[in-house]
Amino acid sequence: MVKAVSCLLADRGLHLVEVAKEDLQTLPALLSLLGSRNAKFIIFIDDLSFEEQETNYKALKAVLEGSVAGRPANILIYATSNRRHLVVESFREREEIHGSDTIHEKLSLSDRFGLHLTFPSLDQDEYLQIVEHLARSLPISHEELMRRALAWERKSSGRSGRLAQQFVQALAGELGIGSGHQGR
Repeated sequence: MVKAVSCLLADRGLHLVEVAKEDLQTLPALLSLLGSRNAKFIIFIDDLSFEEQETNYKALKAVLEGSVAGRPANILIYATSNRRHLVVESFREREEIHGSDTIHEKLSLSDRFGLHLTFPSLDQDEYLQIVEHLARSLPISHEELMRRALAWERKSSGRSGRLAQQFVQALAGELGIGSGHQGR
């Protein structure tokens, strides 16, 4: 969704800058550099999560809301994650006398992102509609497409748009159409 928005608004001067989790400590310098430009930027952090022992999430917390300099008005920070809470907390922390302080500190990172979008699992009809849309130019019967899409879904971890896309790409490759096939 982030990539789609940036592509949609690129002709209006929006730029997408991806930052890896390992490079979060560079965010203050990046904000300073981009903040002085006469353009709009999305800083994108994909698949963000932290293990219990990692502490570099604190740099991101400061950039999002806690720094004296503040975030420049021409920059938004978007992050994706497969976790509701970005930092893993341990059972030990829950049992400590001040464990709730540690847990609140870790959970507060998620709270600093103003908007949370959740993508629930698709039902079977939604999944098949996405497959049908993505595969509409493939030379395969509707019945065969549906049968194979359901078999693919049963072998996987659940229904999603990503799973539908992976299925159609694999099917296109099997049919000799090429890995770049995205439908018409």
